[in-house]
Order: sequence, then structure tokens, then C-alpha cells
Amino acid sequence: MRTVVFNQKGGVGKSTITCNLAAISAHHGLRTLVVDLDPQGNSTHYLLGSSASAPEGSLADFFDQTLNFKLNPKDTSAFVTATPFAGLDVMPSDPALEDLQGKLESRYKIYKLRDALDELAQAYDRIYIDTPPALNFYTRSALIAANGCLIPFDCDDFSRRALYSLLESVQEIRADHNRALEVEGIVVNQFQPRASLPQKVVRELIEEGLPVLQPYLSSSVRIKESHEQAKPMIHLDPKHKLSQEYVALHDTLARKYGA
Repeated sequence: MRTVVFNQKGGVGKSTITCNLAAISAHHGLRTLVVDLDPQGNSTHYLLGSSASAPEGSLADFFDQTLNFKLNPKDTSAFVTATPFAGLDVMPSDPALEDLQGKLESRYKIYKLRDALDELAQAYDRIYIDTPPALNFYTRSALIAANGCLIPFDCDDFSRRALYSLLESVQEIRADHNRALEVEGIVVNQFQPRASLPQKVVRELIEEGLPVLQPYLSSSVRIKESHEQAKPMIHLDPKHKLSQEYVALHDTLARKYGA
């Protein structure tokens, strides 16, 4: 299963959702990989902590190799780094991704990520892809490489307006490049059940027939501590309410795929 976590709006929790679901997959004994396509590298820092600044290989190195043909290219596995968490690896981000984007687009390298993940398919049971907050080359590459898309949603009017065009973008990629791509669901993040607006917005999305997933993820200061300590919630505080919500969300997705 390859899942891309995608939203064109920043600050909706893409990296947090990616890393916490991946950490739960690994915790359940599944061989798991996170692919961090965002040049900001939030997933990379979340999973590697102080080691994030010096990985042996990064996605920038991988994409640079696709631009500079070599007789003996490195295997895709050379761009994978082990995290401190058993069963969980990451293809780290790098700020150089920003500079490479134009060259990759102009030389039509849009399928290279899909090909790389095909090479790694036997090594991993779950692959989660974190994307930049924009529909750019890297996001399109991720949508072409994945078979499922999760959409974080943070319960405000701006997110709702962006949601419809985002769904259209996913369907366009599906029609033009990747018939296997499906929207796995909308992940309601930082939900405040006592506030009327989030309840109203989510209820209306459900009434429209959109695939809103249960459970909703609560707002909690504990997640900031999780970021600071570079420990996903299942490792930082497995009994916390938010940790249990992530586990339940992971189980919902697992049932969807019969695994």
C-alpha cells in the first residue's frame, strides 16, 4: 500500500499525520517507509531528530542521479535511511529539492519516483509519502506513484474552499496518469468537539457525501512535544487520547485494504 498525504494548504498536519501513521504501521510489525518530498523536511526531522542534517543519501541525491546519467547508478535503497524506530525507514528530504524542481519538470522525470518505489516494493509493506503544500512536480510525482490519497482537513472555511479544487486535481491525475489512485479519505485534524464551527463544517462535508474518515484527530499540545522530541505519539505517549485516535485511524485504513 502506498499512501500520499496531500493538501495544497500549509499547516494542516501533513507531516504529522504521515509520520504518526507510519510509526504505527512499523509498531504493528509492518516494514514501513516514509518518503519526504517536502523541501522543508518536517517528516525527516520528526523521524531522524538531530541526525536529520546528515543522512547518507537523500531524495535530492536520488533526483539528481536521474538528471545525470551514470553507467553504474546507485540502487534506490542507497537513498533510504533507517530511523531510530524498528521497522521504519525514511527517504530524507533536502532543501536542494527546491532547486532541482525546474530541471526535473523540463526533462519530464515525473515517473521516476513511481519507478523507484516499484523497485522498493518487495522491501516494504507500507509506504507513506509526505508532499509540499503545493500542486507541483513533487506532489504530482507522489500522486502518480501512490494508490491512495489522504487529505488532511483542519475545519476552517479556507480549507473547505480548497478541498474541492484539491479533489479535482486528484481526479485529473487519476484520469491522465494513474488509474489505480483513490481518495482514501479526508482526515479531520485538530478537531475541537466543543466548538460549533468545526462540527458544522464536518457535518456538511458528510452530508455532501465526501469520504470523511473516523475518528477525528484531536487538538493537543502533546503533539508539539512529540515534534520537539522527534518521537511519534505511539512512542512518546501510547496511552494518550491522540495516540489512540491515530491507532484507530490506522486500523480504519487497514480494514479498508483488508490488511
